Amino acid sequence: MKDYKKELKELILMTIKEGASDLHVSAGRHPTIRISGSLIPLLKIPVLSPEDTEGLILSMIDEKGRAALKEKKELDFSYSFEDKSRFRVNAFTQKGYYGAALRLINNKVKNLKELNLPDILNEFTKKEQGFFLVVGPIGHGKSTTLGAMLETINQTTAKHILTIEDPMEYLFSSDKSIVDQREVRSDTDDFKTALRSMFRQDINVAMIGEMRDVETISTAVTAAETGHLIFSSLHTNNAAQTIDRIIDSFPPEQQNQIKVQLASVLLGVFSQRLIPRISGGRIPAYELLITTPAVRTLIREGRTHEIDTVIETNYEMGMVSLNRSLASLVRAGEITMKDASAHSLNPKNLEAFI
Repeated sequence: MKDYKKELKELILMTIKEGASDLHVSAGRHPTIRISGSLIPLLKIPVLSPEDTEGLILSMIDEKGRAALKEKKELDFSYSFEDKSRFRVNAFTQKGYYGAALRLINNKVKNLKELNLPDILNEFTKKEQGFFLVVGPIGHGKSTTLGAMLETINQTTAKHILTIEDPMEYLFSSDKSIVDQREVRSDTDDFKTALRSMFRQDINVAMIGEMRDVETISTAVTAAETGHLIFSSLHTNNAAQTIDRIIDSFPPEQQNQIKVQLASVLLGVFSQRLIPRISGGRIPAYELLITTPAVRTLIREGRTHEIDTVIETNYEMGMVSLNRSLASLVRAGEITMKDASAHSLNPKNLEAFI
C-alpha cells in the first residue's frame, strides 16, 4: 500500500523548491505545477491513477472533511505543511474521480512595497470607516494585496481586526492590533452569519474573503455605514464593472437604495493583474478608482459607464487606469508589449500611452 502522506510531502517540497504558485493533481495526468502563470507537468513523476489522487487528497483532510467531500463532491479547505507552508485547497470530483488544486500561501505576509504595489494603498488603511474593494481575475493576487493592507493596520494602529474567509489563507499574529480570524464551516456557518455577529464583537476593521450573495454584500455595506472599515474582493475586471455587479445583484426595487448606500461608503476600487515579468516571475498592473464627490454622483445616478473617463482624467489625484499602468511597465522594460496587450481591456487605447 502506498504511503500517500510521503508522496504528498515530496510533491509539496517540489512545488516550494520550484517557486510554483499552484500544484494540480488529476487522475490520468502527471502532477502539474504553475510557475509564473504557466502550467508545467512533472514528467519525472508517474501519471496519477484515480487511487493516487484519492489517496493524496484524503491524506490532507480529517473524517469530517472526507464526509463533506463525499456528500458535496467538492470541498474548500486550508492545509498546513510542517509549519513551513500553507495551501488553499479545492478538492473536487471530475469524471467520477477526485482531483485537487493547491494554491501556495506564503507564511510571511509581504508588504505593499515588496509586492510592487503603489504607496497610495496605505492611505486606505488609515481610514476609520468605509468600504474598499480589491478585484480582478482568479489567481491574480487579490488575497495577497488585502493581506498586505491588513498587516499594515496590524503593525501601525491599535484596532480590532476580523477576517472571515473560506478557507483561511494568511495567518496573522496580533501586533499593535488584535487580529481574530474565522473560517467558514469550522468557525462560523457562513459569511453573513459571521458578519452579523461582528456588530457585537467591538470590531474596527473587517476583511470579508469574498462577497458571494446579496445578504453578505448588504451586511458589509451596512457595516461600513455604521463605523467599520471593510475590505473585500470580487471576481470582476475593473471598477465600473464592480459597482455594476454589486448593484445588479439586488432586486430592481432595492437598487436605488444600494446606489445611495454604496455612493456614501465606497472608498475606492483596486483592480489588479499579475503580468509575466521579462526578468522572471510576475509583476502587478492595476487600476485604481478613488471615490471623489464626482464619482459618488455617478454611482447614485447610475452613470457607471463614465467612471473609466473619470479615472483617466484624474491621474494627478492618484487614480490610475489599467492601460496607463501597463504602458508604464512596458516603458520600464518590465513586461512585453504582447503581454500588456493580452491583459488590456482596451488594447487600441493602450498604444496611445506607449
